[in-house]
Amino acid sequence: MVKIANIELGNFPLLLAPMEDVSDPPFRFLCKEQGCDMMYTEFISVEGLIRDADKSLQKLDIYKKERPIGIQIFGAELDSMMRAAEIVEEAQPEVIDINYGCPVKKVVCKMAGAGILQDIDKMVKLTEAVVKSTSLPVTVKTRLGWDEKTLFIEEVTERLQDVGIRAISIHGRTRKQMYKGEADWSLIGKIKENPRIHIPVFGNGDIDSPQKAVEYKNRYGVDGLMIGRASIGNPWIFRDIKHFVKTGELLPPPTLEEKVEVVKRHILHSVEWKGPQLGILEMRRHYGQYFRGLPGIKQWRSQLVTADTSESLLEIIDCMQQAYLQTEELQTAW
Repeated sequence: MVKIANIELGNFPLLLAPMEDVSDPPFRFLCKEQGCDMMYTEFISVEGLIRDADKSLQKLDIYKKERPIGIQIFGAELDSMMRAAEIVEEAQPEVIDINYGCPVKKVVCKMAGAGILQDIDKMVKLTEAVVKSTSLPVTVKTRLGWDEKTLFIEEVTERLQDVGIRAISIHGRTRKQMYKGEADWSLIGKIKENPRIHIPVFGNGDIDSPQKAVEYKNRYGVDGLMIGRASIGNPWIFRDIKHFVKTGELLPPPTLEEKVEVVKRHILHSVEWKGPQLGILEMRRHYGQYFRGLPGIKQWRSQLVTADTSESLLEIIDCMQQAYLQTEELQTAW
């Protein structure tokens, strides 16, 4: 049984990675339905939290049906991180997670996210301060290093464990790589072989199929997997991996009807939580992934990303579904 502190997550848990403008409550709920064991919020700026910025505060919204859940924060200033930890604790998540992995320039230039991989001593000091500021378990998500010359993740994991973190998720790329090239899990495997490490180690990066999930589980010995981009438009990946781990068999892909039903619920929940304008705007990144592989999807996607009301979106989706059901193309597409 894998545990973060006293939080039981099962024998080989699957975690939803924190993704900006993706892993919000509407999407998290869909992933939870499909078997995700633990989820994390979008990352939240500690400076936004302590200034009561509306966007940051809204990201603290968590719901009973999502639990267990971690709220992820990022920042670079000691006092701000400590104050933010106190604010997060009031939202009563199961875990506080610190983002030391975001490679985006506007975050990194402030020495937050993956930027702090350039100063490991400061990384350890910030983490220790957060651990001492809260009664909640603290976890960390990070990368292998800043670049190929600073692959200090083994040392980093030991030092962060020593100051009190209860789990670590490691993306198998450096900051310099961003999301390019193949993720290298070899150092993650070495951490699992380190007899000093007793906290759960979750691997992240390039897990996009049940077969790869089992391959990496067996090869690198990780305690579980954190899945990010492969879940966008495909919350079924959690169900599929769990089934393959248990039985060695692949489930059939979701039918068009299943996809349409989930997309409709995603739209309605997004609008309900974010409002009609932002809710519709931020749904646009999902359609291409949800309906990837359908013949002629480009014309339908063009309509979906230009529609500006939930009613028109639902009508377009209904028309699309009927069009495919009336053609023989559906037989070969799904």
